[in-house]
Amino acid sequence: MRIVPVHLGSRSYSIKIAPGLLRRLGPECAVLKFGRRCAVITDTNVARVHGAIARRSLIRAGFEPVLTAVRAGEKAKDLKTAQDCYDRLAAHRLERGSFIVALGGGVAGDLAGFVAATYLRGIPFVQVPTTLLAQVDSSVGGKTGVNLRAGKNLVGAFYQPRLVLCDLDTLQTLPDREFRAGLAEVIKYGIIRDAAFFARLERDLDGILRRRRTALAPVIARCCEIKAEVVARDEKEGGLRSILNFGHTIGHAIENSAGYGTFLHGEAISIGQIAAARLSHAVSGLPEAELRRIVDLFRRAGLPVTISLNSRQRKKVLDAMRLDKKARDGEIKFVLARRIGRVEWGRAVPEQSIMEVLRR
Repeated sequence: MRIVPVHLGSRSYSIKIAPGLLRRLGPECAVLKFGRRCAVITDTNVARVHGAIARRSLIRAGFEPVLTAVRAGEKAKDLKTAQDCYDRLAAHRLERGSFIVALGGGVAGDLAGFVAATYLRGIPFVQVPTTLLAQVDSSVGGKTGVNLRAGKNLVGAFYQPRLVLCDLDTLQTLPDREFRAGLAEVIKYGIIRDAAFFARLERDLDGILRRRRTALAPVIARCCEIKAEVVARDEKEGGLRSILNFGHTIGHAIENSAGYGTFLHGEAISIGQIAAARLSHAVSGLPEAELRRIVDLFRRAGLPVTISLNSRQRKKVLDAMRLDKKARDGEIKFVLARRIGRVEWGRAVPEQSIMEVLRR
């Protein structure tokens, strides 16, 4: 088992990475001395595959779980679904000492974390991410939230989990498209923080795509180490943590403009990172050779690197970017790469440059 600590003082916790952890969910929660009543918030797809295992493990450890399965997909991450979850928690009489298990991908984790942060003004929760994207990114760091019509994650809270369990076995059940979408966030860590890790992904990509545990375990651990280090230094995104948003400003705008569900999150972020890399080449001096390496790795991973937009659609994407949480006084701020492994954040980019990249 690999264990990555997240150092946040009294809110510190561990990320555990190994096969078979879902079956140990109950005993792992018992160590944390939670109350007996709990809720497992997941989606209908994950519930069919993993719900019974999670529930059985909790029951055997002496807990009284209620399983709440929301519809699958980004459209479930809204205030109405959160309200439905609150009602289920109240009906099951969850108390301050009770806890929530977030079981599934990024949508389930963001939703369950937001519900945990706000129900009874905050109860503990445990992340059990079952997708590659969630294991390396959304389950770590305490960002929780739901979407509004105006944009993605506009309502939320910083609220840290008490534990993250990354069961490598759950990755074997992922559809190929979902698995590849997770690689978008994996590649991001190399671009923003670790050139040697980026080179490792270039070298080991075939084994990763075959989902070999020997290839996956160190990759997931390294992603979690990078994110844990950044979050420990800047928990609430006052500066450094912004680097984790490389490609997300454009990617989130594409998700919102196209309609949630058209692209998987990782697919939209892939397109967004390529756009950010092109902006980096134009504005921050990212060498042409390194831009080509970035584009090539995303292509080899089977991820989209372009999107065709007409003038009306480009304007819609630009408008969505202005509503991004990182915008200041309507000015869009970007994370840009100077070299692979080194980025700058809070960079204002001329609108003309953004439109040029979107046209490409």
